[in-house]
Amino acid sequence: MRKSSAVTKIAVQADSPKLNYKEKDRGCTAMAGEEAAGQNKGFKLLGILDVQRTPCAREAILHGAGGSVAAGMLYFLATSRVRRSFDVGFAGFMLTTLGSWFYCRINNAKLRVQQRVIQEGMRNKVIYEGTVLDPTNKPNADAPPGPP
Repeated sequence: MRKSSAVTKIAVQADSPKLNYKEKDRGCTAMAGEEAAGQNKGFKLLGILDVQRTPCAREAILHGAGGSVAAGMLYFLATSRVRRSFDVGFAGFMLTTLGSWFYCRINNAKLRVQQRVIQEGMRNKVIYEGTVLDPTNKPNADAPPGPP
């Protein structure tokens, strides 16, 4: 029994050079190693911008592609000038991509600020709950003092 498991491990190791040490010990196949390697790779636009890991990049590029097609086609249908339509399409891509990028980034920044404020409020509630400094325990300023 011991020999067959050792033979299996050796066969797995020989067949799959891309597996790391832990995967070889678990008896993973080459497909699992290739999938893990494929997930680490991202799509790089012009070799600079990693679209999968950069927030808002994918959406901005897709919006830009749609904007370029729309602007170029509309200009072509209006004027029938091919070269100028391409230029207008490229300008539409740049403007739409940058506009979508900045809009998304600003919304993400606002969301992070709101999350920070909420987290701080929750932290303060836990800290001050049941103490004199708890704002929920303060008497109502509108009600006159005395018996109800």
